[in-house]
Amino acid sequence: MTDLLTSSTTPSASTVAQERRVVTAVPGPKSQELHQRRLAVVPPGVSSALPVYIERAHGAIIVDVDGNQFIDLGAGIGVTTIGHTNDAVVEAATRQLRDFTHTLFTVTPYESYVRVAELLAQHTPGDHAKRTVLVNSGAEAVENGVKIARKHTGRNGIAVLEHAYHGRTNLTMAMNFKAAPYSTGFGPFAGDVYRAPSSYPFHDGLSGADAAVNTISYLEKTVGAADLACLVVEPIQGEGGFMVPADGYLPALQEWCTANGIVFIADEIQSGMGRTGKYWASEHLGLVPDMILSAKGIAGGLPLAGVTGRAEIMDSAQPGGLGGTFGGNPVSAAAAIAVFEQIESNDLLAEGVRIGNTLTTALLELQEKYPVIGDVRGIGAMIAIELVQPGTRDPNPAAVAALASHAAQNGVLVLTAGTYGNVLRFLPSLAISDELLLEAVGVLDEGFAGL
Repeated sequence: MTDLLTSSTTPSASTVAQERRVVTAVPGPKSQELHQRRLAVVPPGVSSALPVYIERAHGAIIVDVDGNQFIDLGAGIGVTTIGHTNDAVVEAATRQLRDFTHTLFTVTPYESYVRVAELLAQHTPGDHAKRTVLVNSGAEAVENGVKIARKHTGRNGIAVLEHAYHGRTNLTMAMNFKAAPYSTGFGPFAGDVYRAPSSYPFHDGLSGADAAVNTISYLEKTVGAADLACLVVEPIQGEGGFMVPADGYLPALQEWCTANGIVFIADEIQSGMGRTGKYWASEHLGLVPDMILSAKGIAGGLPLAGVTGRAEIMDSAQPGGLGGTFGGNPVSAAAAIAVFEQIESNDLLAEGVRIGNTLTTALLELQEKYPVIGDVRGIGAMIAIELVQPGTRDPNPAAVAALASHAAQNGVLVLTAGTYGNVLRFLPSLAISDELLLEAVGVLDEGFAGL
């Protein structure tokens, strides 16, 4: 494996050893003290999966204020894809901080915004002319993608899929499948959103072609293709449980969209930027989306997101119709350029393949031992296991909660997911070694044995 932790000529400020280390209870006394301070000033709606307070991080390890070191299998929910505090990213951001931190691109522009747009045009599927607008977050990318599609088509309707997750803004809450906790009590929501059946092979058993017929039939009957501006899909559904659709499902939807003048939008906010062993999960599935939404891993931990689409679609918006105060911030843009350079110079797409092979093999071995594991699925460094009541396909969220807690107590951070709360998802950085991956799976093995 390429040494991602020494990828720059400037030594990293961090000296975090790439090893798991538990030296106190989890959470430890300093984290508990900080948590009490937090409760006095931060509302409970901003909850945390694990109330340990982080002091440093590097590569695939995060260190809390008590000195515990955790193998990070979450990467900030897919954000630090090339590793925490990657030297090249830190150097690029630091250099930009010294030059200027903000001018607002729509007032006085700068080269780094243009360069990020060039890189996205180069690395997204398809050889057609493309344009990019940079914004701050994944939800903001979704909002902008939808409004551009509406302007281009002159239509209002938005189609989404079951088990989808797109954000916490008013529009994106309406687009999500799962209400609690994301939208409960926060309405009324934006209208003209239509949710169609999706492809969930573990539960529906349908071929891609049959699942696509269900989706298309539902949309044609409930809204009508002529009233749809866009179909927004996650090529691999994230919060919904890392569902990989059956072969041919999404290409069939894209073909239907193209035939009916509907903008096909791929939400690659979690699955993009090399995580699956290709730049975009769409590439595994034979898709050339009209528009791709990027965020999370694009800037190595700094806030940045993008909407990249066909030029004729993106050019529909009038001057002044797109933008925002911090969209395409120069420090974040500089970091994003470094991320692209790191992916290329260190062959990180191959690292995604390696991680996927290592994790899938190890998790399939666990599945043979423990019937509570109903399904192992995913691509690259985006893998999940769905836990069930043994002998059935009924959800087992209690087992997920117990395993996540066991992992945390033993120095492994793993995320939960799934519409029914019964999925453990693995989003390690591409800097993680096979040794750390297998060590983390060993901790889970102990947890399964204790269920």
